[in-house]
Amino acid sequence: MSSQNFSNDSDNKKIEDFNQYPDQAGHFGIHGGRFVSETLMAAIEQLETLYTKVKADPEFWQQYHEDLINYVGRPTPLYHAKRLSDEIGGAQIYFKREDLNHTGAHKVNNTIGQALLAKMSGKQRIIAETGAGQHGVATATIAARLGLECVVYMGADDVERQKMNVYRMRLLGATVVPVTSGSRTLKDAMNEAMRDWVTNVDSTYYVIGTVAGPHPYPLLVRDFQAIIGKEARIQHLEKTGRLPDALVACVGGGSNAIGLFFDFLNDSEVALYGVEATGDGIETGRHSAPLAAGRVGVLHGNRTYLMADDDGQILETHSISAGLDYPGVGPEHSFLKDVKRVQYVGCTDDEAMWGFKEATLKEGIIPALESSHALAYGLKLAKTMSPEQSIIINMSGRGDKDLHTVMKYDGIEL
Repeated sequence: MSSQNFSNDSDNKKIEDFNQYPDQAGHFGIHGGRFVSETLMAAIEQLETLYTKVKADPEFWQQYHEDLINYVGRPTPLYHAKRLSDEIGGAQIYFKREDLNHTGAHKVNNTIGQALLAKMSGKQRIIAETGAGQHGVATATIAARLGLECVVYMGADDVERQKMNVYRMRLLGATVVPVTSGSRTLKDAMNEAMRDWVTNVDSTYYVIGTVAGPHPYPLLVRDFQAIIGKEARIQHLEKTGRLPDALVACVGGGSNAIGLFFDFLNDSEVALYGVEATGDGIETGRHSAPLAAGRVGVLHGNRTYLMADDDGQILETHSISAGLDYPGVGPEHSFLKDVKRVQYVGCTDDEAMWGFKEATLKEGIIPALESSHALAYGLKLAKTMSPEQSIIINMSGRGDKDLHTVMKYDGIEL
């Protein structure tokens, strides 16, 4: 978990084709790679070999897409938020409705794919980490469907603020392990999951929930989530006859954002905005914004931007949303920041709550607090644009899991 000073020779580099990343070693510029113990190296290399094989196998992707259609409920709609658009008087606002997926978020796009890989590898036990609980629920759901043993690690503080998702996971047959070390949040859950993997590597498949971790995880999670942007492109073209002017998505680890952005990376006319959680404000130190206020180091098996002190120790984070409460970010996002393809911006807890209430009251859609960060920034951005322009905001998850947190914020008790 060091935060060495790595040189950054990718600044201002003109990229002709973003599809060429990562390279064969899993690098996005200076980011990414594979920083793991020898105990895990064989398992990761086996996974890389397996994924390289299935990535070129039409039958694998046919099975994956059939599951997305018949089990997940894809394609998700691209919804024109007309009332919000009219009230703001700026760009036309569209929501990519990942909240309508089975299990209530984008996470299931990834767990469907990784569960297929787990079955192909012959492993009958899967583990996962989770923050807001949506990845844990999606993993437990697929484990139940396929008859796999499932263990989910979750920070003790997140267990408390996401009780409903904890109960959902247990109903689905998963064992939920509260992690009481460190900051008791997502970082610590991932630490414990990796310790479990080291101990049980021969029998266990680790379903990482975001575009982080050692190569090939950032690649394969991106590939499974890229369905979001592929659908959004087709849907927006059908509705308007043109590409959107801007895309906005929240960024914690960053899987929903990469999922939306990836199919548009080579379209320079489409502006991309990743919204980090700035919590109580960057200046307070109580935030989860490594791209805005972090440094390059190694965390959870990859080199990326992270929040650390001068001695390389990981700093505690804060966000009202459990899913964004993480001190690192996926390495592809770090690369996209360096080459200035994506603008990474911030949204505070209070701003996110404003976005939450705007979508709820004006469109009858209750968003996840993670998605509310993208909503808040996207609505402000839309005000600066013309009515002839359009913006897609990724509604990455639904908000019923967060009602306890919202009630606490509003001082309401049942």
